Amino acid sequence: MPGAGAVRAAWLATAARIPTEEAFLVTGIDDFLYRQREIIDRVGWVLTLVVPSDDEPDDTAPFAYTVGLTAHDYPVLIIAGLDPATSQALLNDLASRVYDKGELFRHGQRIGDLVAGYDAVIIDGDSTEQLHPGGAIGRYGRDRVGLQQVVWPDRRGRFPWETAYALPPPCSR
Repeated sequence: MPGAGAVRAAWLATAARIPTEEAFLVTGIDDFLYRQREIIDRVGWVLTLVVPSDDEPDDTAPFAYTVGLTAHDYPVLIIAGLDPATSQALLNDLASRVYDKGELFRHGQRIGDLVAGYDAVIIDGDSTEQLHPGGAIGRYGRDRVGLQQVVWPDRRGRFPWETAYALPPPCSR
């Protein structure tokens, strides 16, 4: 848990159809909500990246999630522990499948064409203190926000629930 005064930085990342240079750090809630709505209106979703503050433990993972899919009765997609560019690419790929093609993911579904050489797995769940899609909950309400986490394997293709799973090297901040 962050220490007193510690603030996680939230970045709005662009969706696949908006130039990367439009990604930006937001500084206040009004700016955050305005820019979030602007991208959702143009594209259908926006990504929010959350990076740990300097006051948090070194093993606190960054995470990213979608906002906007809930308006169309789809769950928030969330991924943790990857660098922002990788998170952005993977979530934009999945969000595009959901928003543009109506693809629905099932709990436990393996996705073999997302990460070269590995399967990712979709896990249904609830938000936690560590993985809290605050932008989506603030916009749509806790009762309306469903959550699907994209879980990625270690270098040997093992998942956290499998024996001998080894966490990947820490992501740089």
